[in-house]
Amino acid sequence: MYTLALTESYVPAQETTDIRDTTVGGLLRDVAASHTDSPALTETKFDGEAGRRWTYGALLADAERLARALSTRFSPGERICVWSPNTPEWVLLEYACGLAGLVLVTANPAYQAKELAYVLEQSQSVALFLVESYRGNPMAEIAAEAAGSKPLIRAVIDMDDHTALFRRGDHPENLPEVGANDAAQIQYTSGTTGFPKGAVLSHRALTNNARLFFDRFEAPKRTVFANFMPMFHTSGCGMATLGSLQRATPMVLFNVFDPVAVLRSIERERITSFTAVPTMLVAMLDVLRVQSFDLSSMQVVISGGSMVPPELVRNVTDAMGCEFQIVYGQTETAPLITQHHLGETEDDLCNTIGQPMPCTEVSVRSVDHNAVVPLGEQGEICVRGYCLMLEYNDNPEATAATIDSDGWLHTGDLGRMDGRGYLAITGRVKEMIIRGGENHFPAEIENVLLEHPSLSEVAIVGLPDPKWGEIIACFARPESGQHIEPDALKSHCRKYLSPQKTPTVWCQVAEFPLTGSGKIQKFALRDRYVDGGYQPL
Repeated sequence: MYTLALTESYVPAQETTDIRDTTVGGLLRDVAASHTDSPALTETKFDGEAGRRWTYGALLADAERLARALSTRFSPGERICVWSPNTPEWVLLEYACGLAGLVLVTANPAYQAKELAYVLEQSQSVALFLVESYRGNPMAEIAAEAAGSKPLIRAVIDMDDHTALFRRGDHPENLPEVGANDAAQIQYTSGTTGFPKGAVLSHRALTNNARLFFDRFEAPKRTVFANFMPMFHTSGCGMATLGSLQRATPMVLFNVFDPVAVLRSIERERITSFTAVPTMLVAMLDVLRVQSFDLSSMQVVISGGSMVPPELVRNVTDAMGCEFQIVYGQTETAPLITQHHLGETEDDLCNTIGQPMPCTEVSVRSVDHNAVVPLGEQGEICVRGYCLMLEYNDNPEATAATIDSDGWLHTGDLGRMDGRGYLAITGRVKEMIIRGGENHFPAEIENVLLEHPSLSEVAIVGLPDPKWGEIIACFARPESGQHIEPDALKSHCRKYLSPQKTPTVWCQVAEFPLTGSGKIQKFALRDRYVDGGYQPL
């Protein structure tokens, strides 16, 4: 924990460690050389049973074999797209691309043809690696439609067909020298506010950020990390995969998130740690209310990706007997910006998102003037340091709009900073609701509503209104067996908030529209309501 006595909302880079010139493939070689026989990767299949296992030596051997095969088919710097759920082949492809100097483009396996075609074309991918289907999504059929019209696509490869996956081409075999500042991946932003952009992330940013993540939660030698976060997102392929690698610890990879399968695997594999978005934790708690599991191996749960309600923190620590940390970041910062330390007070856990990561400058700046604001004042959270994306792929206008001339990346998130450098999220710049000329920030209202015992999840959204410009709407999912009671919730809001912040529209939802990384798509809620898809209570 940093001991800071700030005078303004700015934390200079804390040089508590070094930033290393590491690469994805180089790290695998280093770890495999010193931990050849240590367990590295365990597959958990769709049915929740354990599947294939690799040591670090075996993982390197397979990754190098695939890298050599890829080098005979593709040239360094070319982009290849992986469109698959979490599988060991996904991990192998990540390492193989790192060794072969290829840029891995990640795609959500839930994509439909139009979405996939956009990613393939925007990234200028030359190949598509996929599985035949996933959770009812006919991926092979979709790929034929999406990739068939793209002249740059030279190959479509079924990752489950190892003959096709490891096939050699006509180029001479050559594994190039890969630089730490070279592009490693292009990841498409989750799209909570609209169309995604491709963040180009370097080896240096991804590998160092993952190492510092494991350092911050003080991963002990006997760590077994569960990875059920999507591999197409930095949380899965970066924090979990590259963090586990640098601690030479086993990673248990889940083909799909299923709360019962995860809880069984904690018991079977003696899992100690995992990262989960709040919706996943809610699902696990629902199971724990009716089933028992041996969770004595658990040491720490890490959550983020969207607002983490205080009650959820308390319920998880009580149910799993472990510590809790909250992380905050975004794809463009590879991804972590802040993280709690172990042993935080309940007040800090429930009301902040922690302190900045090492070697990372963080400031809160005026939305209007881009100046650092006084402590405790709301502004936009901005970041500068090694972790920043190289650019938005082929989109200089969006890059310039996000990273200013002084090198500050503007996150679009609103927050406040205290004198210790702890941050609290207060909303989104673009999610700000302007009702009758007065600004309202959804996170403030959501925090209050989530303290009500009848609610499990909440999203506050601005709806168009001819009189006020916008009005405040609450979309909520109740706790099991309960129903939304607007009058009771209005009274709850009035107890803690000024009258104008109380929602005027209340909608009960069975589930939320989510991005691939588990964030609620508020623009989708708004659009569906306007189109008549939700009826107010």
